[in-house]
Parts: sequence; structure tokens; C-alpha cells
Amino acid sequence: MRNILDFSSWHALLTTAIGLLLATLLMVGIRLVFMQTIQRRRERENRQINERLKTLIAAYKTLGGSFTGQLLVSPLHMRDLRDAQGPEQDEAASTGSERQRRVRDAVEAALSDVILLGTQEQVALAVRAAQDMVEGRSIETAALVVSLRQFIREALDLDPLPESLAVPRQGPLRPGSTGGAGRGGGANAGTGGRGGGGGGGAGMGAGGGMGAMALGVGAHHAATAEPPADGSS
Repeated sequence: MRNILDFSSWHALLTTAIGLLLATLLMVGIRLVFMQTIQRRRERENRQINERLKTLIAAYKTLGGSFTGQLLVSPLHMRDLRDAQGPEQDEAASTGSERQRRVRDAVEAALSDVILLGTQEQVALAVRAAQDMVEGRSIETAALVVSLRQFIREALDLDPLPESLAVPRQGPLRPGSTGGAGRGGGANAGTGGRGGGGGGGAGMGAGGGMGAMALGVGAHHAATAEPPADGSS
């Protein structure tokens, strides 16, 4: 230490100060690089956790967005539903079949997300449900919804639900029907088109009337004009 800190002369003092400055800069640079590496790793982990939570929360809303009604998911496809209902099916049955199909498609997508990003327990429940759907059996998503709810609350540092609180069994979210809105939009579009055509016809009629009026005025002026004198050359 005595050899490093040499204060015997100005030259030795300057050399000592430069050496300490270089050592300090080197230590600060190593610390900055180390801190940036840790910060990037934390940011990458936070992004992964956020994406995972976002996906699992969306799956939870899809699989457990309903407390009443039909909580079972039918695995039947549209062709199976048509065969089961027969050729003479009314509009209400067709609408119900379309809604069941959309529920099944949404549940299949949510199960796929859970299999990709869920915990070991959640993956096991999702795989079992998917296998039941492949084999043609109706499934119930209540157990998987409970597991997702507990995991999400724990990941967000929320207090667990008390055991005395009896949460009803949850089923898949029932999508709303948009057929009426589409039909209304089409009707309004047709009305607007007809109104536009009527406006165009009125414009053509007004243009024709203005042209006829201009011709009539020109003919009247030609008839009332004085004839030229006989001796004019």
C-alpha cells in the first residue's frame, strides 16, 4: 500500500492520482455493465411474466366468464349439430347451434393457451379437457378456472379468497349474437342507397327542367325581336 500511495514528489503524487482515477473508472464501468445486464434480464423476465399473466387472464375470462346457464361445453361441430337437428330446423335452433360452435372454438383456444403457459396442474387439467373434447364428451371448466384464479391472484400479490366464501361454479363465457346488428346495418345501407338514387334522380329532373326553361326563354326573345328594315344593306 505504501508503494502504491507515493507522495514523495509531485510526479509521484500525479502518477498515484492518475492510477487511482483509472482504477475508479474501471470499477465504475464494471459496475455499470453489471447493473445493465441485471436490468435487462429483469425487464425480459417482467415482459415474459406480463405476457403470461395477460394470456392466462384472457383464458380465465373465457373459461369462467359465466355463472348461470349451460356450464358444459359441447364438443359437437356444426355438421354434427345439423345432423342431430335434422333438415327441418328453425332459426332459433340455428342461432343456438352457432352460439355453441363459437363457445367451443373460444374454449379450445383458451385451453391451447393454458397448455402453453399454464402451471403443471393447469396443463394437466387443460389436457384432460382437450382429450375429452376430442373423444366427443362434454367438458366442465370449473376446476381449471379455480386453479387459474388462485395462480393469478398469487402472481398479482392479492390476498387469497377466504375458504368461507363459496364462489359459484363458473362456466365458459357466452358470446353475444351480432346477427341482428348485421341485418340492421344491411337494411340501413340499402335505405341509404335507395335515398342516394332518389337524390340523383331528383338532380337529373331539376337539371332537365332548367334546360327546358332556358330554351323557352331563348325562343321567346327570337320571336319578339324587331325585323330589319327593307332598305338596309
